[in-house]
Amino acid sequence: MGRSRHVGAVLTQRFAHKLLSPLYKPKTAKSDETAILVGVISADESRWDVRDHLNELEQLARTAGAEVVDRMTQSLDRPDPSTFLGSGKVKELKRRVSELGADLVIFDDDLSPVQVRNVEKEVNCKLLDRSGLILDIFASRAKTAAAKTQVELAQLDYLSSRLTRRWTHLSRQSGGIGTKGPGEKQIETDRRLIDKRMAKLREKLEKIDRQRTTQRKGRHNFTTVSLVGYTNAGKSTLMNALADDTKVFAEDRLFATLDATTRTVELDSNKEILLSDTVGFIRKLPHRLIESFKSTLDEVREADALVHVVDVTHPRFEDHMEVVNETLAELEADEVPTLIVFNKVDAQEDAHLIRALKRDYPDASFVSALRGMGLEALREDMLALIERDYVERVSYVPVTEPKTISSIHRLADVLSEEYVYAQGIPSARGDGSEGATFDSPQAVARMHYRAAPRNAERIERMVKSFGPLRVIGANGDPLPQDDINGESTPDVAPDANAVVLEAVEPPTDQDVPDTT
Repeated sequence: MGRSRHVGAVLTQRFAHKLLSPLYKPKTAKSDETAILVGVISADESRWDVRDHLNELEQLARTAGAEVVDRMTQSLDRPDPSTFLGSGKVKELKRRVSELGADLVIFDDDLSPVQVRNVEKEVNCKLLDRSGLILDIFASRAKTAAAKTQVELAQLDYLSSRLTRRWTHLSRQSGGIGTKGPGEKQIETDRRLIDKRMAKLREKLEKIDRQRTTQRKGRHNFTTVSLVGYTNAGKSTLMNALADDTKVFAEDRLFATLDATTRTVELDSNKEILLSDTVGFIRKLPHRLIESFKSTLDEVREADALVHVVDVTHPRFEDHMEVVNETLAELEADEVPTLIVFNKVDAQEDAHLIRALKRDYPDASFVSALRGMGLEALREDMLALIERDYVERVSYVPVTEPKTISSIHRLADVLSEEYVYAQGIPSARGDGSEGATFDSPQAVARMHYRAAPRNAERIERMVKSFGPLRVIGANGDPLPQDDINGESTPDVAPDANAVVLEAVEPPTDQDVPDTT
């Protein structure tokens, strides 16, 4: 594989030697390490479940650059608090490590610092748990400053509780300028340095979060859709297929994408959306990673709709769907309208399975992103999802506000647009503000549109700044039932479209600017 580093040593190589005590020296890197995988069969899991879990763990290990030479499993009602495995199984693990010359033991569960320290001491071999392995992969995948910052914060959080097993100089004392004081143990110095570094990283991430929030506000004039799914389900390949002209990095490996990438996608001749590709989910995704990647995963939470991509060729794709749904719930994005897309149908030879899925998921799409199969139907399904909960509204915008008129065209499907006269009624707002910016009759655009609820709310916020207006009738008198961009009178139906306008004098050409 050509990977010249220790699996699990990315943190120590990238950060620890810069940040922590010079007394700690990471081992010299070498080519691919050999690893033994360890899984526990709990009361609610079968041996076949754990076999599949170890298959996934082997994929992760290979992604990190390790060669798997053996596997071990043990049935346990509950893990041993000291060594996770039973004492007899620990001795067996020690024997296998010695016989195979393994460099690394990888557990499919998360272990406590005490368990890691005790097992490492017993088997005389480096140990990684599942979170440590995933963090290692994320560190090797991080390319942008934002991704590197997020991964480093998660790794330091992980490392801070494990100093006791990585530092062998705990009995040494340090003191001097800038330290807590004479007699402070080295581990305490290291922990303070980690805490200080983590505080700086959080400040940096807060700045990144503010920048991304500003960027999202700049995209509020567009409908946004995010791709979600289990890692390696084909999200980036689907993004490339839908975006046509722009290539997003896509590769057949776990966690190929860490940064959110956004592209413009045309669903039909009248509808463009912003489509975002995000980091893939996985079983037992470390919570510290979800916390660190908050600014990236906000793309999912803030989206108008989600496209859940499923690798239909994977034998446990239904479990993967459940993991994605659980992660979306943790992100508080489980209420966002979602379209399920079964990908790689060209590689699924079980026609009966496809028929069953079409029966069980009648609203789902079936595609091959790699082959370009089913993409037109997918565009139609995405458009139908976006428009499913559309509401109809009428808003009135002064013709002197062409940017707002253009924004409504982008956020909504404008069914009709006509120009009438309206007059501001400042006293109607009732919130102490000045209300409308004009008191004499002025040309306004009466825009009848359909929009997603979120977009309708955005439009309502935009037009609210103009204050309540009143349409002027042909004889110059206000139409009493047509208070608009404000609170309607009790006689007006909740649907503003029900208001019937009397004949009005149309604005002259010079009153109506070109907004196309």
